[in-house]
Amino acid sequence: MILCARLIKTWAFGAVTYDDFITELNKAGLTVRRFADLMRMQPNSISNNKKKGEIPDHLAVIASLLAEMSTHAIDFEPIFTRLEPSRKKPRGASKPGKFAGDPQGVLELVK
Repeated sequence: MILCARLIKTWAFGAVTYDDFITELNKAGLTVRRFADLMRMQPNSISNNKKKGEIPDHLAVIASLLAEMSTHAIDFEPIFTRLEPSRKKPRGASKPGKFAGDPQGVLELVK
């Protein structure tokens, strides 16, 4: 409960740090990989926030709620099973005939 209150103060004054986010995940018994799997995200989409030093608020709130549920011995796994969040589409994915989403025109190859 103390860490949850600390996070609320952090949100009031700015972004949640990546380290506080990891602390909440640990409290919930989750790794970044498992959290990403529950959220149907790529693990590197979450770990990339380490470079910024901050985590998006919506992820921080979810991690904090999961940690609080874990503290009270409430199993959150059935909730994610019931909700079945959809997998996020990777941004910048290439289209057929284009290299890595590069804006170049369609290449015509001579056979």
